[in-house]
Amino acid sequence: MNAAPKLSDSGPGISGPAKDLAAARAGVLAEFSPDRPAGQEFRDRLTEAYEGWLTQRADELGITQGSGFAIVAVGALGRGETVAGSDLDLMLVHDDRFPDQLADKADGLWYPIWDSGVGLDHSVRTIPEALRVARSEATATLSLLDARYIAGDQDLASLLIASVRNLWRVEARTRLPEILDAARARWDRAGEIAQRAEPDLKNGRGGLRDVQLLNALALAQLTDGMSRFGPDGPGSEVGAAYQRLLDVRTQQHLIARRARDRVQAQDADQLAAALGLGDRFDLAREVSRSARITRFAVDTGVRTARHSVGKKGLTSRLRRLPGRRPLDEGVVEYDGEVVLARSVIPSQDAGLALRVAAASATNDLPINAGVLDRLAKYSPEIPEPWSPDTLGDLLVLLAAGRTTAPTVEALNQIGLWTRLFPEWEVIEDLPPRDAVHEWTVDRHLLETTMNAAALTTSVSRPDLLLIGALLHDIGKGRDGDHSEVGEQLARDIGTRMGLWPQDVDTLAAMVRHHLLLPEIATRRDPSDPGVVASVATTLDHDRVLVELLGALTEADSLATGPGVWSDWKATLVSRLVRNTLDLIGGDEIAPPEPLSVEQEGLAASGGVHVRLETGDGPSTYRATMVAPDTPGLLSQMAGVIALAGLATHDAQVRSHAGSAINTFVVEPAFGGPPDVQVLQQQLRAAVEGRLDVPAKLVARDSAKGEARTAVAPPKARWIDDSASGSLLLEVRAADRPGLLARITSVLERAGADVRWAKVATLGSTVVDTFCVELARDTDGARAELIDAVLRVCPGAAPGGGSPSH
Repeated sequence: MNAAPKLSDSGPGISGPAKDLAAARAGVLAEFSPDRPAGQEFRDRLTEAYEGWLTQRADELGITQGSGFAIVAVGALGRGETVAGSDLDLMLVHDDRFPDQLADKADGLWYPIWDSGVGLDHSVRTIPEALRVARSEATATLSLLDARYIAGDQDLASLLIASVRNLWRVEARTRLPEILDAARARWDRAGEIAQRAEPDLKNGRGGLRDVQLLNALALAQLTDGMSRFGPDGPGSEVGAAYQRLLDVRTQQHLIARRARDRVQAQDADQLAAALGLGDRFDLAREVSRSARITRFAVDTGVRTARHSVGKKGLTSRLRRLPGRRPLDEGVVEYDGEVVLARSVIPSQDAGLALRVAAASATNDLPINAGVLDRLAKYSPEIPEPWSPDTLGDLLVLLAAGRTTAPTVEALNQIGLWTRLFPEWEVIEDLPPRDAVHEWTVDRHLLETTMNAAALTTSVSRPDLLLIGALLHDIGKGRDGDHSEVGEQLARDIGTRMGLWPQDVDTLAAMVRHHLLLPEIATRRDPSDPGVVASVATTLDHDRVLVELLGALTEADSLATGPGVWSDWKATLVSRLVRNTLDLIGGDEIAPPEPLSVEQEGLAASGGVHVRLETGDGPSTYRATMVAPDTPGLLSQMAGVIALAGLATHDAQVRSHAGSAINTFVVEPAFGGPPDVQVLQQQLRAAVEGRLDVPAKLVARDSAKGEARTAVAPPKARWIDDSASGSLLLEVRAADRPGLLARITSVLERAGADVRWAKVATLGSTVVDTFCVELARDTDGARAELIDAVLRVCPGAAPGGGSPSH
C-alpha cells in the first residue's frame, strides 16, 4: 500500500485517467474549507467522485455486466465514509474465465490510481481466493464484511459479498476468540480514546473500528449492531457518537492535509473552531464523551457475543447452565457477570449500587447491562451522612486496582457516579491544561487512585489515601487555585461520606497540600533542617498527613505521564518525607481499652462463652469470646469467626484471671448474624480439639477461590515501644477472609505470646498491631517471623516477602 498522500498532491505531469481522478478529488477538496464543518456532505461528495471515476474507468476497461470481472470496494469507500486521507481499498474480483485479460484489466485500473497520488490498497481475487483470505486473519475478515459493489459484473460481486457474509455467519462462533484477540491487540497499540489527551479516533478503544466490530458481531447475530442505531432506536446515542467521531476525523484530515487519525494538540484549536465547538477543551470533551459511549456499547456487545457463543463455541448448548455464586449481600456472579440476587429490590437498598460495583471491581467481573439499567432506574439516593457499610464498599471499589476505572465508568454511563459525587461533573472529560498530562482530569484521578491502591500497605490510613487520591484534583475546572477550591470540596464530600471530623480535616489538608512535597523536594534541599522544619510546620506536625502525602505524590506522579516519576524524584521525595517524620517524632500506639465489669466476670467464671451484640453500624455486630487462655486460642477464635462467614473489621485481644477475653467487630457476608449458640459450640469444639479450624479454613478457601484483582504487597515491621517497654508487630495487608486467624496461627506456632492486639480494617486493607513476647528475641528470629507472617498475607511474593523494618 502506498504512503498516504498530502492533500495538495495533484500529480503534476500526469495525464489521462490519472489526471481525471486527481482532478475529481481536487475538485471536491476545493469546495470545502478546513475552517468550516465538512461532515457527511464532504464524505458523500468524495465517495461519489471516486465511484464516478471507477465506474467510467471500468467501462473503458470492459469491466461490465456479464464480463466476469467486478470492482468491489472495502474499507472507507465500502462503507461510504471516505475522508480526504482515505486510501482506495479495492478488490478486482474475477471468475477465472478470462485469465489472459486479467493483467491488462488490473494494470489499467491500478496504475492510474497510483499515478494520481491517491493512496491505494488493492487485490485481485476469485471468490474462493477471497474466502480463503477471509479465513486467514481477523482484520481481513472484518474488512471484507464492508464489501460493496462499485462496477462491473454485479452478479459476481453480489455472490462474493453474500459468500463472505454467509461464511462469517457460519464461522463467527468459532472465530470469536481470534477476532477479540485482534481487537485487544489494536487497543494495546492505540490506547484509549476517552480521557486521552491525544486520542486515535480510528484505532483506539471506543473509536470507529470498534463500532465496525460491533456491526460484524451483529451480522453474525451475536449481538446488536448499528442496525439499532436509528434516530428512534435504543442505540441512537451510539450512532450519534459514531457520527461525531467520524466528523472530527473528517475535519482533522482536511486541517492536517494528510491522513491523520490521532488528534494532535497543535491542530486542536483550529479543529474545534471549524466544528463549531469553541476551543480545544470543548473538542476534547466532545471526543471523550463520544468514545465513552462507543466503548461502553462495544464492551456490552462483546460480552453479549461471548455469552451467545459460550465457552465451547457451537457446543455451548450442551453445557450445563451456569451456577450463581454469591459475592456480597444481594449480589451474585452468573455466567461471568455481576448480577442481582433474585430477591433484591433496588429501590429499597440505597447501598446496592456501590455494593455491586465493589463486587465487580474486586472479582474483575463486568456488571450485567440489565443490572445497570435497573440500578439507574430504581436506586434511591444514599442517605447522608453515608453509613459505614456504604463507605466501606466505596473503599473496596477504590482499592481494587486496575479494575476500578472500568467499574466507575460503568456507573458513570448510567449516571450513578455523578449522583454519588455531583462535583465530578465539572471535571468529567476535562482535558489537561499542562501538556505533560496524558489523561483528562477525571481519568487522571482514577489513575491516581489505582496507583494508590498499590501503596495502601505503606500508610497507616489506607482509607484516606484512596479518598485523597480520588479527590486531589477535584477543584480543577473552577475559578481559583484548584488546590484551595478542592480543599473545600473535599471537606464537603468527606462530611457527606460520614468521615469523622478529624479525618475530614486530614482529607482536606491532603487536597490542599498535594503539590507541596514534590515542589519542595525538587526545588529545595530536602535535607536542609530549615526546609524540613517548614514542611513540618505547614503540615501541623501531623505524622499521618506527611505519610499520606508521600504516597499520594508517588501515585499522582505516576498517573500524570511517562517520566514524571523518576528514581531521582522518588529519592528526593522519600528523603523529605523521612526527614520530616524524624523531626515530628514517632507515634505512640495505645493499648486496648480496659475490660468492662461484665467481661471480667465472664473471665473469672471460667469456661467458654460467646456474646453477640449489635454494633455501631447497621449490619455490624460485636462478638465477645471468652475461653481459658491456652496457646493457639486466638487463631482458633479468629478461625471460628471466619468459618461463620463473618468479616472481622476490628478486634481487641486481652486477658484476665487466666482467661482470654477477645472482642471482634464483625459483619456477615450475607444475610443476618449466625446463631450465637452455634458460635459457642464451635469455639468449644476448637478448644477441646474436636474441630480442626485451620483445615476447615483451607478446605473452604479451596472451594471458594480468591478474588481476581491484584492487591498491594503486604508489609510488616517491629516497633520497640519505649513508652511501655513492649514489642509490637504491625502488619499491613490486603484483607481476606480468615487473615487474622492465619497471622495469629503463625505467631502461635513460633511460640510468640500475644499479650494484646488491635485489629483495624480500613476499606480493603487491614492494619493490625500485636503486642507480643518472643520465645527467642533476636534480629534473626524477628526477621524469620516477619517472613512467615507475610507469606500468609494476600499479595506476598513467592517464597515470602521482604520485611519492612
